[in-house]
Amino acid sequence: MNFKTYQEAIENSNIVSKTDINGIITFVNSEFCKISGYTKEELIGSNHNIVRHPDVDESTFKELWDTILSKKVFRTTAKNLAKDGSVFYVNTTIVPMLDDKNEIHEFIAIRYDVTDTIKLTQALKAKEEELTLLNSTLEERVRVQTMELRDLNKNLEQRVKEQVKKITEQERLLSQQARLASMGEMIGNIAHQWRQPLSELGIHLYKLKKFFEQKNRSLFNETYEDCKQVIKKMSHTIDDFRNFFSINKPKEDFIVNEVIEEAFNMLKATLRNEQINLRVTAEEKIQVRGYKGELVQVLINLITNAKDAFKERVGKDNFIDIHIARFDGETLLITIRDNAGGIKEDIIEKIFEPYFTTKQASLGTGLGLYMSKMIVENSMHGSIKAFNAGGGACFEVKVPIKL
Repeated sequence: MNFKTYQEAIENSNIVSKTDINGIITFVNSEFCKISGYTKEELIGSNHNIVRHPDVDESTFKELWDTILSKKVFRTTAKNLAKDGSVFYVNTTIVPMLDDKNEIHEFIAIRYDVTDTIKLTQALKAKEEELTLLNSTLEERVRVQTMELRDLNKNLEQRVKEQVKKITEQERLLSQQARLASMGEMIGNIAHQWRQPLSELGIHLYKLKKFFEQKNRSLFNETYEDCKQVIKKMSHTIDDFRNFFSINKPKEDFIVNEVIEEAFNMLKATLRNEQINLRVTAEEKIQVRGYKGELVQVLINLITNAKDAFKERVGKDNFIDIHIARFDGETLLITIRDNAGGIKEDIIEKIFEPYFTTKQASLGTGLGLYMSKMIVENSMHGSIKAFNAGGGACFEVKVPIKL
């Protein structure tokens, strides 16, 4: 068997156990003993259902065994019962380990404790009746804005059809695929953006009830205003998304620093989740006349490309630096640099080609950098280049300040 795989799973994971093909425990680490309350001697040799909670439906375990016996990975958030009768929750990944004959040898289960998160969620749900009015209002806003997004999507499709006469079939397909890929990523970014404010909203509303019961009008009103601000921020997230995909492309005067802030706002939750620090510096506030939405798209593509590069790098202090400056008085220079290890020299000349990607299929289409190059060169009459510097990749975007 692959001992190295076992060793990495055990050393790098929080709560680990191994069972044989019948579910009998053959190994547990100290964190498993700590959270379950059992000793290693009590666990090893016992069936894994020793920590099974009676509330869990039988269908869950049927799905589990059907999945892992078919040699597939099973993931779930499991409700377990400790030795002392207390309940704990763990995010669980069960991996079948295969021998040289491609037969299941045993199972490795890797977990991390989410008990506090689950219990907080349950506590917030208990207040659901009191939040009906605010929730229904928020849901209605989301419904209306979702309909607008669908309308925008239809308009984008119509726009693609109108461009068929002006561009080749290959360019049409490339543009459409890149747009859809960006939309999928932006939807994911919205999901990240909303997790924190939803949590904040639940906590604020819990406080509202508390302050109401205490008849503390000052704190009640203050918390109420905080709730409105959270909802306003969530609405702005949808507005940013809608503006990003707007089909209207008028030239306009805008401050580049604000465009970078707009791009960051759409990605900040994802960057925070990936523990990547985005740092922006500018010699001055530079006003540009051009296509604001397209510059936002280029920035999002380049920041996302840098973010994905960190998936192959294990380390701390991950950062993406953006610097804004005038290049020669009439040219805007935006430099985007990371410390993710850089681009291999033998492929650096190919990264702007369509469909070229070094990422896994699930992480990229190979169109982001190609579309960024097309936007910079064709719409913005500028240039973009990539090179390695300071332990990472560096992209330089130069565009005329007045288009």
